[in-house]
Amino acid sequence: MSDNNILEMAVLDNIRAHYDRIFSAEKKVADFILKNPQKTVDSNVSELAKLSGVSDATVVRMCHHIGYKGYYQFRITLAQDLGKQQFSGIAITESKDAVEKIFHEYAEAMLAIGKRMDAGVMWNCVNLIKTCKQAHILATGNTSPLAQYMGFRLGRLGVKCTYNVAPEYFMNHVNLADEEDILIAISQSGSSTQVMRGLELGKEKNLKSIAITAFAQSPISALADYVLLSAGKEEPFNYYKGYAHLNETAVIDALLNFVTNEELIKIKHADRPEIILSEYKV
Repeated sequence: MSDNNILEMAVLDNIRAHYDRIFSAEKKVADFILKNPQKTVDSNVSELAKLSGVSDATVVRMCHHIGYKGYYQFRITLAQDLGKQQFSGIAITESKDAVEKIFHEYAEAMLAIGKRMDAGVMWNCVNLIKTCKQAHILATGNTSPLAQYMGFRLGRLGVKCTYNVAPEYFMNHVNLADEEDILIAISQSGSSTQVMRGLELGKEKNLKSIAITAFAQSPISALADYVLLSAGKEEPFNYYKGYAHLNETAVIDALLNFVTNEELIKIKHADRPEIILSEYKV
């Protein structure tokens, strides 16, 4: 079956169509998915493997055997199937209450993240950034703008760092990193393969690492020395909200707030670029 046909077919129907042709271990995954499609969408590959009683590799193999490129493609396609149902039941009224409600939900999400955040881990991350020679930020896909944002902010705080939207670039930076350097990985899913490869390379070089992710149980969380969770509570995955990175941005801002050191900014003249470019602002 072609890629287009696979993506046009409902995921649960596709599983049923291939069920008799997959291996017994893979059927455990398929059985769980068929009974719990929403829970599946809410889970990353490691979580689904644990729920199904199999390995991460078995989950990925099942996805391959029924025609998908990997778990990510499988998951977002299933999320899209469920998301269409979710979206069809959403009625948005153009009112002041609706506007206030959405900001109230955002505020509640921020508070939940703060309550769940491990303060000891946060302060360890702050110290790691303050004392490192250079920080290398790793992110891919639609998370890349967060790497640029964080990298720019760190530079203005007097912390040397590298960041780029292309994984080829950040892999170069990690490969050439010094032992006093650190890695900062940003991945909402915790399973971005290219970011994982960067962390694995960093581990080979004994570099300390920080991960900002929504999933405590994920490959990236397992690789990092310190994990800052960007999810305050478990929520059903919504296909139409899956691209939002407000939570990750909040965690980054909180971390940078604690990293701020006015003395370091003065010593390194870190705010000089802003002064030089000030003539271009009215």
